[in-house]
Amino acid sequence: VQLQASGGGLVQAGGSLRLSCTSSGRSVGSSGVGWFRQVPGREYEFVASSSVSGVTTYYGDSVKGRFTVSRDNEKNTAYLQMNNLKPEDTARYVCAVSGGGAYYGTRERLYDHWGRGTQVTVSS
Repeated sequence: VQLQASGGGLVQAGGSLRLSCTSSGRSVGSSGVGWFRQVPGREYEFVASSSVSGVTTYYGDSVKGRFTVSRDNEKNTAYLQMNNLKPEDTARYVCAVSGGGAYYGTRERLYDHWGRGTQVTVSS
């Protein structure tokens, strides 16, 4: 399973970006998806996740009300809409799925397949 996150870039504080996550197979379209972020020297931070149907979603406290996770299973793609970005959102954003596809929680260790990520930089 190869995952790829895209859509990152440089944006001013208060701006928006939409990240996409897709996979080589049907993994994203048939699995729960988690979004994490990491800055150099620190552990992964949970950002958001979505069940396969998209009905159930979870968000990290620092992004609640600003970020929205969604998905289009027909396109085998998950999205992370990020609004009102802040400098502290600067990180490499990575999407992940579990081996069985069912898990979509907050625990990093329960995801088996990870993409290489996309860099988001928010300037003040």
